Amino acid sequence: MDLFSLHEKNAVVIGGSRGLGRGITEGLAGAGARVIISSRNQKDLDATAAEITALGGGKVTGLAVDICSLSNIQSYVAECVKQLGRIDILVNSAGINIRKPAIDVTEKDWDDVSNTQLKYVFFTCQAVARHMRDNGIRGKIINLASLTSVFGFKNIVAYVASKGGVSQLTKALANEWAEYGICVNAIGPGYFETEMTKVLFQDKTTLQRFIDRLPMRRTGLPADLMGAAVFLASSASDYVTGHTVYVDGGWLVN
Repeated sequence: MDLFSLHEKNAVVIGGSRGLGRGITEGLAGAGARVIISSRNQKDLDATAAEITALGGGKVTGLAVDICSLSNIQSYVAECVKQLGRIDILVNSAGINIRKPAIDVTEKDWDDVSNTQLKYVFFTCQAVARHMRDNGIRGKIINLASLTSVFGFKNIVAYVASKGGVSQLTKALANEWAEYGICVNAIGPGYFETEMTKVLFQDKTTLQRFIDRLPMRRTGLPADLMGAAVFLASSASDYVTGHTVYVDGGWLVN
């Protein structure tokens, strides 16, 4: 359906070389978008871009960046605009987590997590939204929230606080930028096996407890995010803004 087509659309996916970001990139490219993915490692980006492009759909290229600096973000967005001509879609999916009891969390732990997961998510949104506003682009911004936007799980306090902030940030930006025709939404993944969560999946007792709670009786795969990402990036969601769409196998209904 044309409503879900991303042909002639340009997307930027921060953290798109692996994990959930890669799944989202595959969805956007498969719907026809031209995508720039980013992480710190250009070699990983090039390999991922080649693999996804080979699947068909849109073209994927990699552009390395460390987003933990405002000047880096501004330079990166400018380079993406130079390469693509314009940015229609932004996805913020870069992630970091530090697992330890809250009483042991250091200032550096807090800053490392909250800067990546919240502070620089805002400044990336800001830089891209400014480009969209100044060029009359009715764009789509998609942030990565989490079940921890709702639940206060133990031993990941900085992550929980940041992801709660992402959900609220998404609402505030949606409210402000609707007048420019920019839709801002978030995807809240449930339990997905990625590099960042592998420690949970190695504990078979914990893993089974998760599965027993899930109505769908399985944890998520990166490919499970494709549909939600394409919906929120496409014209099918032109009247949807400020929402966190949970892709969680039914976790929140229990």
